[in-house]
Amino acid sequence: MRHDDIWRALDALAAENGLSPSGLARRAGLDPTAFNPSKRVGPDGRARWPSTESIAKVLAATGAGIEEFSNLVARHGGMNGSIRAGRTPPRRVPLIGLAQAGSEGYFDDGGFPVGGGWDEISLPEIGDANAYALEISGESMAPVFRDGDIVIVSPAAPIRRGDRVVLRTRKGEVMAKELRRQSARRVEVASLNPAHPDYTFDLDDVAWMHRILWSSQ
Repeated sequence: MRHDDIWRALDALAAENGLSPSGLARRAGLDPTAFNPSKRVGPDGRARWPSTESIAKVLAATGAGIEEFSNLVARHGGMNGSIRAGRTPPRRVPLIGLAQAGSEGYFDDGGFPVGGGWDEISLPEIGDANAYALEISGESMAPVFRDGDIVIVSPAAPIRRGDRVVLRTRKGEVMAKELRRQSARRVEVASLNPAHPDYTFDLDDVAWMHRILWSSQ
């Protein structure tokens, strides 16, 4: 178990919850700077490790288990030479504009990216082989997401109330919203821009709904 592996696992856990390292620290009730890169090495150059208490608070705040965190540590400390050298290699993630996402040919029936019309963007490993990126256009989702922001979306990530999601209807509409409530019959989502209406859909009218893990803000 290496110093860099622990910190990269914390960064990955933050990304999976749609947070920055400082946002993860705040959610766990810690000083917002506790996980900043500048805090990972002391003034004398010696490595600083996160405390057991801080990791326990992070796991409690995110709902992750110790086994899940251990798997993140192991994954980021694998035998790949470039990872061992101190940096996780970038990963190429498919990218299209959110305005394009409602067009045919970009997703299969399960909401996984398909076809050759995607661009690509390089990002650190986020743990979902089917993750994809969408570029926001316009100001309809401001102030949460603005024109030109990139959001990373995971089809595999579990979705809970309050998560920001990308939803596609059976009619082909694609939208980024906040999940307000999901029952056995309906899905209620809130618009990120208060000037725009909220929506309620019958569950049968929703083709798929994926969680937003990260944004480039």
